[in-house]
Amino acid sequence: MPKMKKNANALFTLLAYLKKYRIRLIIGVLLALFGVLFTIFGPYIVKMLIEAITIAVEEAEVSSLPVAIDFGRVTYLGIVGVITYLLAFLGNYGCAFIMSGVTADASKSLRSDMSKKMNRLPLSYFDARQIGDVLSIITNDVDTIGQTLNQSLTTLMSSILTLLGVAIMMLILDWRLALIAIVFVPISLFILLRIVKKSQTHFVKQQLDLGDMNGHAEEVYSAVNVIRVYKGDIHAKAKFDSINNNLKNDGYKSLFYSGLSFPITTMMGNLSFAIICIVGGILAVKDVSMIGTIVACVTYSKQFTMPLSQIATISTNLQTASAASSRVFTFLSEQEQSDESHLTEEIKDVDGNVSFSHVKFGYNQDKIIIHDFNLETKVGQKVAIVGPTGAGKTTMVNLLMRFYDTNDGYIAIEGKKTKEVKRANVRKNFAMVLQDTWLFEGTILENLKFGRQDATLDEIKEACKLTHCDTFIEQLPNQYNFHLSEDSALSAGQKQLLTIARAMIQAAPMLILDEATSSVDTRTELLIQEAMDNLTHGHTSFVIAHRLSTIKNSDLIIVMKDGDVIETGNHDELMKKKGFYADLYNSQFASKGEES
Repeated sequence: MPKMKKNANALFTLLAYLKKYRIRLIIGVLLALFGVLFTIFGPYIVKMLIEAITIAVEEAEVSSLPVAIDFGRVTYLGIVGVITYLLAFLGNYGCAFIMSGVTADASKSLRSDMSKKMNRLPLSYFDARQIGDVLSIITNDVDTIGQTLNQSLTTLMSSILTLLGVAIMMLILDWRLALIAIVFVPISLFILLRIVKKSQTHFVKQQLDLGDMNGHAEEVYSAVNVIRVYKGDIHAKAKFDSINNNLKNDGYKSLFYSGLSFPITTMMGNLSFAIICIVGGILAVKDVSMIGTIVACVTYSKQFTMPLSQIATISTNLQTASAASSRVFTFLSEQEQSDESHLTEEIKDVDGNVSFSHVKFGYNQDKIIIHDFNLETKVGQKVAIVGPTGAGKTTMVNLLMRFYDTNDGYIAIEGKKTKEVKRANVRKNFAMVLQDTWLFEGTILENLKFGRQDATLDEIKEACKLTHCDTFIEQLPNQYNFHLSEDSALSAGQKQLLTIARAMIQAAPMLILDEATSSVDTRTELLIQEAMDNLTHGHTSFVIAHRLSTIKNSDLIIVMKDGDVIETGNHDELMKKKGFYADLYNSQFASKGEES
């Protein structure tokens, strides 16, 4: 799918997206046509009723006899008129019913496609964007499209069909009165197109401003405590006011320009109506029998104006939907992770043999941060990766999990290159505990079973005991069925313990710990370390840590600096070298009087 560069293209892409509902769309169009035909036929029935009366009056004047109205014909025409308008209602109702279903299904389908798309997008996409902006596309933009389709699609079809039908009926009745109404159409359309062109830019900016607003709100309120501590609320409010002001200005301009459509088309319609009444009155004076035709044409002229006004209103909604569609289909056209359908190799019977061979990587091709990384791990080793901020520690984990692929070189597990294996197969062999805890809204039990749904309650309780979660869980209401939410009274350390227990329950052959104990106290950290040693026994684990006390018992410590491995060995070996690691260690513990 090509990336959307113009909103008009986005709107056409949206229409193409609706092709899957073409059968229902055709039925909806037919029902709209059915309703429009009977709506248009209504004034013609009124014309026939008036003529039935005026003919009787003319005959009475000629023959000097009492007026003899054919009430049988009048009654018949009245019944036909009622049935006509009833059928028109049924057609319009059926069309609205069908189209509401189409728009609801289309909105659901769009959200489903976007959800699937999110799972296929590389991590780099989310790293480069505000989460709030992505959420705005999935929620606000899809809602905008759905509302516009529901409110405008049926009306647009009915308006176009009414416009054509009324023009034909007026031409049949009296071509002179018809031309008066028709001549205002190109004038109105010319003005509408100028307005649409003017307001379109502001509708696009409005959607972008809304994305910025959501992104800023998500960023601020997810760290409200930090902002208040650093008195950043003044800066946050100033930025919010700036975005809000842009949103107000672009919203005002878009609504102002698009709002001109309705009064202008209404004015044109009123001018047309007035001229038709004047010309019709002159014609009626010359020929009384034309009163029915004139009344019908006057009625049709109002019906002729209404679709133009509706189209003017719809054009506003379509501009908003067009801007939203551009963002939605741009999202759906983003480059996905490379196709893996051709990969048939699988990593089986994993013990923990991992090798990094001449790995080279940069998030940008022109800025390489891992230059030539080489590492061989043995079964059951606890491998610690340490180094200053920006050394490339977390990047190595991202490469190991195939969140990113290497620019050059390769990573192999049990002798099989990870690039030649599907990502899901690579990741299922790892359990991961990150510094930033992630728990979803649900019970503690549901969160603990997230990585392994078949885990028994006994296994879960055992893992919680090893990670010392059991103490505070058993003090909570409903214990393991306690519902977690944003306002749950759990500390950051308790949440971290739950994520560690979840990794234990998953029982993957390899483990990644990225500052996993940063949110717990020193005593709990030591207890967790003991539990992790039991968990990782016989399997390979990778530990990223700034607290060097947590990795003293590691089998292998990899010291990184500026994307390169500068030292390797265990704690004692590295301390004897009195190199970079020894300096790093001493800088952390010298003040505590620990031996170096």
